[in-house]
Amino acid sequence: MTTVLLVDDHAIVRSGVRRILTEDNAFDVVGEAATADEAVRLARRLTPDVVVLDIGMKGRSGLDVIAEIRALGSRVVILSMQDEPAYARQAFERGAQGYVLKDGADEDLANAIRSVLEDRIYVHGALAARLVLRDPIDDLSNREREILRHIALGYTNQEIAKRLFLSVRTVEAHRRHILDKLRLETRADLVRYALENRIVTVG
Repeated sequence: MTTVLLVDDHAIVRSGVRRILTEDNAFDVVGEAATADEAVRLARRLTPDVVVLDIGMKGRSGLDVIAEIRALGSRVVILSMQDEPAYARQAFERGAQGYVLKDGADEDLANAIRSVLEDRIYVHGALAARLVLRDPIDDLSNREREILRHIALGYTNQEIAKRLFLSVRTVEAHRRHILDKLRLETRADLVRYALENRIVTVG
């Protein structure tokens, strides 16, 4: 029987996932954790075959502990609401072998666990095609993403420079690079891109 550790900061989510897995006689849920740090401690103590890990939690992100959990001998399947390819790419780069969306079918998670046990990569169907196509935003540096976020929130170059302790000239140079990398032309294009790609959200 495959042993599984569930990691999510919402008890109701853990309860639902536990129900899904225990209905399949192939899985034994040996523990639950609500934080990334707790996940590492339990993975060290319980040595589960697979850790089903959320990304967004209080404290450290699930992404931050993937490598630590893998080093302990467990495989990692991400179970997340984040459907942006960038998150999946980061997860796989850090050692995850499966990525499942929370709004997927129950059998998706079971299939993902079985796949990673066979050392195969599992990607939720809705993400697979988008992962194949490179997203231009992946070419942005962390600083450029930060400036794009500020632009989308309506800050002027002068305000961005003050908030990020940069010169106005540096901000303007970053803005030109962002426009070039995203193949856009105006500040309005940047705002629209940020909204459409959920770099910022309204409401």
